[in-house]
Amino acid sequence: MAAAGYGNYRNGSHSSRNSLNSTNKVDRPLSFNSNAKNSSLKSKSLNSSGLRKSAPASLGAATEAAKDDAGVPGRVRVAVRLRPRNAEEMVADADFADCVELQPELKRLKLRKNNWDSDTYEFDEVLTEFASQKRVYEVVSKPVVESVLDGYNGTVMAYGQTGTGKTYTLGRLGEEDTAARGIMVRAMEDILADVSQETDSVSVSYLQLYMETIQDLLDPTNDNISIVEDPKTGDVSLPGASLIEIRDQRSFVELLRSGEVHRFAANTKLNTKSSRSHAILMVHVKRSVKGRDSALSSNNGDNSHKVKSLKPPVVRKAKLVVVDLAGSERIDKSGSEGHTLEEAKSINLSLSALGKCINALAENSPHVPVRDSKLTRLLQDSFGGSARTSLVITIGPSPRHRGETASTIMFGQRAMKVQNMLKLKEEFDYKSLARVLDIQLDKLIAEHERQQKAFEEEIERIAREAQNQISEVERNYEDALEKERVKYQKACMDSIKKLEEKWMLNKQKHVSDDNKVGLKDDSSDVTSKEEGSRVAAMEEVAELKKLLQKEAHLRKAAKEEVDNLKSQLAQSKKLEATGNSEVLKLLKMLEDEACQKEKLEGEIAILQSQLLQVSFEADETRRRLDKGGSEKILGGRDSQMSQLQHPQLNDTANGEKASIAKLFEQVGLHKILSLLEAEDADVRIHAVKVVANLAAEETNQEKIVEAGGLTSLLTLLRSSEDETVHRVAAGAIANLAMNETNQELIMAQGGIRLLSMTAANAEDPQTLRMVAGAIANLCGNDKLQMKLRGEGGIKALLGMVKYRHPDVLAQVARGIANFAKCESRASTQGSKNQKSLLIEDGALPWIVQNANNETSQIRRHIELALCHLAQHEVNAKDMISGGALLELVRISRDCSREDIKTLANRTLTSSSTFQAELRRLRIDY
Repeated sequence: MAAAGYGNYRNGSHSSRNSLNSTNKVDRPLSFNSNAKNSSLKSKSLNSSGLRKSAPASLGAATEAAKDDAGVPGRVRVAVRLRPRNAEEMVADADFADCVELQPELKRLKLRKNNWDSDTYEFDEVLTEFASQKRVYEVVSKPVVESVLDGYNGTVMAYGQTGTGKTYTLGRLGEEDTAARGIMVRAMEDILADVSQETDSVSVSYLQLYMETIQDLLDPTNDNISIVEDPKTGDVSLPGASLIEIRDQRSFVELLRSGEVHRFAANTKLNTKSSRSHAILMVHVKRSVKGRDSALSSNNGDNSHKVKSLKPPVVRKAKLVVVDLAGSERIDKSGSEGHTLEEAKSINLSLSALGKCINALAENSPHVPVRDSKLTRLLQDSFGGSARTSLVITIGPSPRHRGETASTIMFGQRAMKVQNMLKLKEEFDYKSLARVLDIQLDKLIAEHERQQKAFEEEIERIAREAQNQISEVERNYEDALEKERVKYQKACMDSIKKLEEKWMLNKQKHVSDDNKVGLKDDSSDVTSKEEGSRVAAMEEVAELKKLLQKEAHLRKAAKEEVDNLKSQLAQSKKLEATGNSEVLKLLKMLEDEACQKEKLEGEIAILQSQLLQVSFEADETRRRLDKGGSEKILGGRDSQMSQLQHPQLNDTANGEKASIAKLFEQVGLHKILSLLEAEDADVRIHAVKVVANLAAEETNQEKIVEAGGLTSLLTLLRSSEDETVHRVAAGAIANLAMNETNQELIMAQGGIRLLSMTAANAEDPQTLRMVAGAIANLCGNDKLQMKLRGEGGIKALLGMVKYRHPDVLAQVARGIANFAKCESRASTQGSKNQKSLLIEDGALPWIVQNANNETSQIRRHIELALCHLAQHEVNAKDMISGGALLELVRISRDCSREDIKTLANRTLTSSSTFQAELRRLRIDY
């Protein structure tokens, strides 16, 4: 968070890569110099023992390893920086001296108890209010950055009260004034200037710890990152966080700007833009070590070349962690209330847990409570671990905040007693070796394929030559065969001719002999006929045998068919019996269902009676609160006074909450939501009242949305005509709209149109107050501005002012302030250059009219809205013509809130259009 004295300034605006897990690491101690990089950083050598695993880096774990493995002690260095007085302190503390006196040449600080007594404290560096950003970087962060470049983990952290300049010191981008660049930007400049783009890599993660959840500022959808702890070494990591490689300074600045947009901030009495989360920048630096041999070696003749070629390169992996802690604050001074109060509690608890760990380490306690907070788990390596740590504590000069200043100084004093064991982590880069071996393997495969192809081509050539030779031999053989065939054919024809001639001679010779054997031929004919009859009888017998065999086959097939039909009949009877048993089971199930239905109807009747009772109690409590002035129980102080004045009302409300919680536990959320669709109007009314009371608890909101409660509530607004249902459903939607995810769901389901329709048809001021509260919550979402205006959200708010009810007007003013704040943020980031949508929709006359409203709550929201509208120069002419300039002048002079007063003053002085008009009107400003 930026201190007012430095200028109120906030920086505006993936795929994760898992590093290779190396099994072999080399740890070497660092000869530590607190002021600059000395020669020992450049003359490191490996211990002759070779490879060793690093000792676990834990926020309180004592290192029991041998001295050569444990590293060397390195105390946490602490610098103190004083913020100059801001405009408010110039006026309020004009008659008082600063509560601290700096002696930078002696590196001492005196904290005044009174005018004649003070306590003296010594630090490693004492930076006055005139110290430049460059000076702060050189004495606080540069030694740590140099250690990171040499392979050591490093941490730079800012601690102090809210509004003392932590974000200014660490995160200022310096786009308008390069001399104002913070530690983050300057550290990355030095890192990028020292690394090699060819062999080294720099990757960045940007996170925030908000309400004990770790969120990715570079990927807002990744809003619940888990901490993973190595069971062997105790090191913690965030594998779910985005890790983006950085190549140049410009891309890094853009990354910081885009991440800062998603960081949570709020307006408090101490700081108009107070950080509500701890910002954590992690810079991972991986560097190749050149000119060094690894531990592998061989002197065995031909094997020496092979072993040398397999030596993995050595890399150094270091991590720089820059932590911008949210400022500690006292509730009575910051004026936090509502959700901002819960944020302040979470911030103070995490800082308290860090303080306990620092105390335990400073006192060498055997137990360090690192698991009390996610912040202390993330900083395990920074305090009591193996990182080089520099802490800058920021303080303010105002004597009104002497207690907070003293607490910050004591935190720094205790941190100076913490000893870290600094270690150099060197790893064998097996990943690079694998890439080299892959390249060599690809080359060998390509060479092998080339040789294989040449071999195959040679084989193919030899095969072609052999085939040609075989074809030639075959042709020669066929020619020889043809010659032999012709030769033998000719010889055969000659032989046949000779045989024919011989046959003719024999035929002539036997002609004469035929006449002599005539009688013998007649007897042989009779014998032939008898033989034919016998053959015909045998053929007929064979045919009969075939017919008999065919008949036997048919009878066998018929028998098989009968057996098959019998088996099918038996199967059918079996299936019929099974069907009967299934019917009996179904009948029994129907009877059980009937019994269950009767039981459920009984439970529904009981549930309806419980809902009636709870609703009756809620109505009674509401009536009592209305009579007792509950309309004023909205702010933190008024609520506390009301509780003191009306303890019986608190008891009643607590009893109601207990009844609803008991009902929620006994009945279940799904059954309660199902009654929202009941046909009975009374049951539906009582059910929506119970859901509204449940939605008031933040722990129940996510469950209600997941169970479909939001959809059911919107459906009731659309379908129901009952005014009571509209009022209670709108109140429940307003509670759910406090969550950003729920806001997007409401918009996606047409919630703005439904709320606008409800406001147009409503006559009850309480219904209008609930609807206006829901729309006001939606107005605070940057992503929904255009859609909210396009669906009539702004016009719906302005339409409700005609009822003039103070509670309704307060919610309308809050919505307009939220909308104007989002527009101011968008114009500051450069994403909006047009005139304000509020002015285009005609809201300016009403804003000016109510800027000095007698109701403080309405007046405060309207004053903030005017200041935010005036920050965008394009709105200046409309604001001048609408009379808003004079109201801004009044606010800058007479406003009771110092932060709003300062914001109006800065807006008037920074606008050239406003300054010209003031000169024209002859208003001295």
